[in-house]
Amino acid sequence: MALHNTWVVLMLVLSLRGQVQTGKIIGGRPAVPHSRPYMVLLETRMWNDETRFCDGFLISNEFVVTAAHCQARITYVHLGLHKLIPPPTRKSIPVRRAIPHKEFNNNTGYNDLMLLQLMEKVNFTENVRPINLASRSDHLPQRCIVSGWGFTKEYQELASELMEVNLTLAKDTSCPEPHAFFSLGEIGPSHGDSGGPLVCEGDVAYGVVSRGNQSCPPYKYSVFIKIPDYLDWIVSHLTQK
Repeated sequence: MALHNTWVVLMLVLSLRGQVQTGKIIGGRPAVPHSRPYMVLLETRMWNDETRFCDGFLISNEFVVTAAHCQARITYVHLGLHKLIPPPTRKSIPVRRAIPHKEFNNNTGYNDLMLLQLMEKVNFTENVRPINLASRSDHLPQRCIVSGWGFTKEYQELASELMEVNLTLAKDTSCPEPHAFFSLGEIGPSHGDSGGPLVCEGDVAYGVVSRGNQSCPPYKYSVFIKIPDYLDWIVSHLTQK
């Protein structure tokens, strides 16, 4: 049975077993349906045949951004989603090529960034559109939101619709990491929510969800890869023939 034809079974299994990489939106609320048309869900088949899920976001009609630790043997990109259960009518495209950052370190999580080139080009609609990438790296963005599917703190089961939460980024942290933003506290992504965008100052992607609730005593942080620091790398791959 093809990977993308197992959606119903996988949703039921994952709801029961909790094998989801999209993580938790802690303290969040349901997003307005299709208000985040750049959001995509990645359905991945690992090398041991385990199925996992990550988030990502559309940046062109051919490329998706996600976290490098979401790399898998096979990946399908589901676009135009809001509710997951019951299974929606959706557009699903296989990934042609995964391009993790060459300096990604799986132990430290540094440079946790990956581009996915799709097998076919996306036709944009009201519910499927790319997001702009931030180019400024000289300031701390304000009015930020992170979105994702996955568990909620209260129910510990797969969310049936896209969730989102407002975040304030920390100015100073006890966990310095190059090329990253941090949000402080329990609210936000947790246990992954991997690959989703940190959207600030309107609909502009400033970061990529890397690690949730990173422990840096005496505080907890969520870590976001800083898109402006990698913009040249991203553009170089988008323009390759």
